[in-house]
Amino acid sequence: MNILFSSTKEKPEFWFPLLQKLLPGDRFFAFPDINGGDIDVALVATHQPRTFANLHKLRLIQSLWMGVENIVGDADLPKGVPVARLIDPGMVAAMGETVIAYVLDWHRHFYCYRDFQQQKTWKRRRQYLASDRTVGILGLGELGSSIAAKLHAMGFHVAGWSRRPKSLDGIYCSTDLEDVVGRSDAVVCLLPLTPHTRGILNKDKLQRIKRDGCLINVARGGHVVIPDLLAALDSKHLAHAYLDVFEPEPLPAGSPLWSHPGITLTPHIAALSEPRTSAAKIVDNIERVRRGQKPLNTVDFAAGY
Repeated sequence: MNILFSSTKEKPEFWFPLLQKLLPGDRFFAFPDINGGDIDVALVATHQPRTFANLHKLRLIQSLWMGVENIVGDADLPKGVPVARLIDPGMVAAMGETVIAYVLDWHRHFYCYRDFQQQKTWKRRRQYLASDRTVGILGLGELGSSIAAKLHAMGFHVAGWSRRPKSLDGIYCSTDLEDVVGRSDAVVCLLPLTPHTRGILNKDKLQRIKRDGCLINVARGGHVVIPDLLAALDSKHLAHAYLDVFEPEPLPAGSPLWSHPGITLTPHIAALSEPRTSAAKIVDNIERVRRGQKPLNTVDFAAGY
């Protein structure tokens, strides 16, 4: 097979050695070299413009990320070609580590103690048990289900929201978003970005989070209405927010998010695709296509992810 790599953020030199070792009989190309249009598989992550325009023999578009909104929104996307999300065990583990770190930073008031250190203030905050807190997880897919189980094992109450009914051991699952947010001291956004979820964390939802709670957004910047978040922080309804994703990215130097005392931000690093743990998943899908089978984790275009 002829395999094309197209990304503005991922580097082919990090991916090709492993993939070539696992697929020694296949040929690899980096966009804009499209081998005269004779490409069977496109590996993409924030792909270059016009990547799909002249690829008329495509049999699979494999995302190198879990998010696929930039792929499904491409006007050049060829009809009838399956698009597969990447479910990377390394990314699932990394996302769990990040979310748990943020939850604990808020739960144990470390964000306060950093400020106290800067102020040279010796002061203690009230200590809570994990069982005093409810963490709301928005999105119960691979990431959300894994994180919910880990937080539950640590003693937190966990409530999860999903568009379709789910059942997870020890987790309160609901399709009622207001119900889940209203139960929560901390809310973690892990949703795909679709027209239905854009702006979902607005004034109404943020005010439903319990007072002195926190928001953790590691999904996409478009989920949060930033002026509403700033208002919730400035009014002290929310104690803190942890933001890893933004619109646009990189975050402009003039953004008020950089210097707001109620925000901890990171540059979209909550969970990076890891070639060492994901190459085998990509190869499995390529081999499925080679055998004429349906690839795994394909996009539901009606749902948008």
